[in-house]
Amino acid sequence: MSSGSNGRVAVVTGGASSIGQAVARRLAQDGHDISIADIAPADETAGMVAEAGRRCLPLSCDISSGESVRAFADSVFGQFGRCDVLVACAAIYPIMDFAETTWEDWRRYMAVNLDSLFHLTKAFLPGMVNAGWGRIIAFTSTTFYAGTPHFVAYTTTKGGMIGFVRALATEVGEAGVTVNAIAPSITRTAGTLAGRQQELGMFDACLSLQAIKRTEEPEDLVGAVSFFASDDAAFITGQTLPVDGGLVRG
Repeated sequence: MSSGSNGRVAVVTGGASSIGQAVARRLAQDGHDISIADIAPADETAGMVAEAGRRCLPLSCDISSGESVRAFADSVFGQFGRCDVLVACAAIYPIMDFAETTWEDWRRYMAVNLDSLFHLTKAFLPGMVNAGWGRIIAFTSTTFYAGTPHFVAYTTTKGGMIGFVRALATEVGEAGVTVNAIAPSITRTAGTLAGRQQELGMFDACLSLQAIKRTEEPEDLVGAVSFFASDDAAFITGQTLPVDGGLVRG
C-alpha cells in the first residue's frame, strides 16, 4: 500500500489504551506523528510511538467539552502546525437497560460518544479543507446493525455517527477530505473484559455468528484505519466498514 504518510500528523482520541493505543502505534509505524487526546495518561503509547521513530504529543482532553477540545487543538497546531488524520476512537459503553437509563445517563452517552465528533471535526476540519487533503475516521459499532439489547443509548450514538459520516462526506468531498467509519464487533479490551459483556454471553454470541471463529482484538482494526488514512483510499468516502470477523454480512 502506498500511504505517503511520512510527515503527516494524526490525532487519535482514546489513545492511552485498547483500540486507540493500537491505532496510534500503527499510524506511527506508517510514518505519522501522533497526538493523543485522552483523560488517562498516555505515556505507554507515547513510548510506542517513539519506538516507531515518530513524535508524540499526549494530552489530557475531555472530548465531551468543546472548550477542552479547542484547547487540545491549539496545542496540536502549536506543536505540529497541522492535523491530517483524525481518528475518533474514544467512547463509553456501560451496559444498561433502557428502563434504568436516566436523562443524565443519556446525555452523558451523547456528549462523549457523539457530541465529541462534532467538537473534534469543528476543530480540525478547517485545516484539512485549507490544505486540500484530510482523513476523518470514526469508530462506530456493529451494535447499530444488530440492535443489541442493553445498549440503546450507546447504539443511538453509533447510529448518529454513521449519519454524520455519510452527510459530512458529501459536503467536503470536493475539498479533498474523506470521511469514513469503522464498525467493530465486541473487542477484547480491558473495558469489555471488566464489564458485563461476558456475564451476558456477548463474546460467545458473536463467536457463534462470526465467519472467523475467534474474538476480535484491537490489532484486528488497525489495518482498516491504516488504509482509510492512506492515499490509496482517496476515492472512498461516506462508508462504514464492518471489521468484525464476518458478523455483519452485506
